[in-house]
Formats: sequence, structure tokens, C-alpha cells
Amino acid sequence: MSEPYRLFYWPFLPGRGEFIRLLLEDVGAAYVDVARLPEADGGGIASIMPLIRGEVDGIPPLAPPILQVGDQYICQVANVCQFLGQQHGLVPSDTLGALHANQLQLTVADLLAEIHDTHHPVAHMAYYEDQKVEAKRRASHFLERRMPKFVGYFERILVKNGGPWLLGESFTYVDLSIAFVLTGLEYAFPLSFGAYKAQIPRLMVLKAAVEARPRIAAYLASERRLGFTERGIFRHYPELDTLPAEASRGSR
Repeated sequence: MSEPYRLFYWPFLPGRGEFIRLLLEDVGAAYVDVARLPEADGGGIASIMPLIRGEVDGIPPLAPPILQVGDQYICQVANVCQFLGQQHGLVPSDTLGALHANQLQLTVADLLAEIHDTHHPVAHMAYYEDQKVEAKRRASHFLERRMPKFVGYFERILVKNGGPWLLGESFTYVDLSIAFVLTGLEYAFPLSFGAYKAQIPRLMVLKAAVEARPRIAAYLASERRLGFTERGIFRHYPELDTLPAEASRGSR
């Protein structure tokens, strides 16, 4: 029996680590969420720092999530998902199909960066309270322009490929990723996303189908799943969650 995967990510939030957790859960792979172990057992944030300092063979990671496979370390969400997808049949076996999956996952990464910048548009290390004015402006632009651009793109991909999944008949790791992003948007912007989701009916069906997969459903109902907080990528600040102008006019 091979050793379980070892995932290194911050122990107090789902964040980017959740994309990898969902994939591992869906395929039923054995893994250890290392930093969530007690420090006495080699866990905690202290378990991540040597990797970031480059105390590993090969190219050192910049930041978690980091997946350890044997004595090798793989980082960057799209990179890890591509590797695990190939190992567990959640990516097309042909070269072009694998590239398309990676293209969509990298687009998810672009969207994630813009979501993060709605609450930290000036400096990542500064407090939200120190950039609230800029965050309000950035979030308004995101909700009115950027969210429809990105999420609408994934809806069009579903339509073009005929569904039920983003790459057509084959379920891939990208379906897990976009379902998680939609969940995060619902948490962060319940008012705005609630008004928008009627425009992405196929994506919402996909999200429900992902959440109904037996292992995913079990994981979502378990204590292993970490909830969203105002420390992660998806944060709910009511003052940032405003209806776009067109939706506001239509509701009157």
C-alpha cells in the first residue's frame, strides 16, 4: 500500500487548499492534512515553514498549498490538480483535453485573485479596515463587471460542450473547482450573487451535481470541512455586497 498524500496548507481556513482537498476526497485517496495535526505530532503552521524556506529538494515552493508525494513536493493549485487528475482519472487522457482542463483551472485561479482583491485591493498584508474605501470601489466593479465576465464564461463553456460537465460528458477536477468557487461567491456576496445566479442555470445545476457526489456529500457534512471565515479568500463584508446598478433598477 502506498503512503498517503501529505497536504500542507494553513490549518484555519479552506482557502486554496480546498481545491486539492475536494479532489482527494472525491477520489477517495488517503491523505494527511498535515498542518491540522497537533504541533506535538508534527503539525501546525510550523510544519509548513521549512518548506517555504526551501529546506526541500528541487524547486522550493513560494507558498502553500503544497502536496507531498513520497519525497517530492508539488505546489500551485493548477499544478497539483493536474497531477492528481492524471493519477486518479479526473482529467482527459488526451493531450488537448488535459490542456483544456488546465486552461480552465488557470482561469479559476485568475478569478480567485480578483475575488481576493475585492477586500484587499491595496496591500495583502494590510488590514481590511485600512483599505475599506478602495475595497468598496473594487468590489463594486467586480460585482458589476468582472464576476459576470468570469462566471458567464464558464456558463458558456458548459453550453458549448453540451454538459453536464465543463468538458462535456467527462467529470474532471475543474468541475470540483468551479463548484467550490460558486459556493464561495454565495458566501461572500449573497445579495449580488443571489441576484446574478439566475443567469447561470447550468452552472448551478453542475454545482448541485458536484455536491451530490457521494464522497463529496459525505465530506461537506463532516467535521473535516472548514467553514468560511473573514480570514480567507472568500469574505463576507455586508458593506461590499451591493446589487449592480442594473439589478437595483430592475427590482424597483
